[in-house]
Amino acid sequence: MLFTAAPALAAQTPRPGDFTIRDFRFHDGSVLPQLRQHYTTLGDPKNPVVLVLHGTGGNGSGMLNAGFGGELFGPGQPLDASRYFIILPDSIGAGQSSKPSDGLRMKFPRYTYDDMVAAQYRLLTEGLHIHHLRLVTGNSMGGMMTWTWAEAFPDFMDAAVPLASQPTAMAARNWMLRRMLIETIKADPAWQGGDYKTQPPMLKIAQVTFSIATSGGTLAWQDRAPTRASADAIVDAQLAAPENSDANDTIYQFDASRDFDAAPGLARVKAWVLAVNSADDERNPNETGTTVNTIRRLAHGSLYLIPASAQTRGHGTTGRAAFWKDKLKDWLASVPPAR
Repeated sequence: MLFTAAPALAAQTPRPGDFTIRDFRFHDGSVLPQLRQHYTTLGDPKNPVVLVLHGTGGNGSGMLNAGFGGELFGPGQPLDASRYFIILPDSIGAGQSSKPSDGLRMKFPRYTYDDMVAAQYRLLTEGLHIHHLRLVTGNSMGGMMTWTWAEAFPDFMDAAVPLASQPTAMAARNWMLRRMLIETIKADPAWQGGDYKTQPPMLKIAQVTFSIATSGGTLAWQDRAPTRASADAIVDAQLAAPENSDANDTIYQFDASRDFDAAPGLARVKAWVLAVNSADDERNPNETGTTVNTIRRLAHGSLYLIPASAQTRGHGTTGRAAFWKDKLKDWLASVPPAR
């Protein structure tokens, strides 16, 4: 029993690493002499490879949380780390990868999702010597980058599963509230043009406002906060939580979505695509029909829509893999290898 358990235990051990890209050139021509790409891996590099991308403000190792990685990467689960090699990078601007708070502050290159994906590609190909993926998936920002991956490197993966995202232009309420978050931070006198000594107080106010306004789910919020007192208790708890983010990093992270629009490039996608959204997603409202209409343009595209309930969490629903992991397991088994 000890001998049979050992490989499974080893597969579950996260292994961090760093890869430095020299003279990384961003989309606007600006160059960073050294771009650090931090990452975490699970499993054996000889196994089929899965790339997992985090959301705005997150990091790769954060995807190992109980609700996401705990439902996907364990023995017998859909992305069992004893059967797959799982790569979880920290995107540019987040975690332990290069970011404004390292010292450049607002002089850091104004990156986009295209830059982030380009750096991830170089991490895989030059740093880890990976040249094909069984699957690329990601949640929220990671979902949008999954669309970007499928278009930028169409022969690189068999399958793509974008979560909590739409392959359409960043616009409407989603962009409006991102803009308001950025403007709220910048309007705080304590921000000082990005040269603050301590984090501006409005950073926390902006983050809590954005979170409540664009995540949580209408039915779920009503269930969790049916009275003013219970609603106040939630707000008070969020405002009292420790501040672990940086104002400039936050501005850059939200601003990076400004030119996202996967719709024009969908014809380039060769991977089988399973888009997973929640019916109560505030940032990607299903009622507009944009996701359904764009997925119809794919040769092998489908949408799995999680029904809204008091148990779902709006935009946060897909962060709980229990809602969709069975669908992923069955669907992925049907996807043929590209080679």
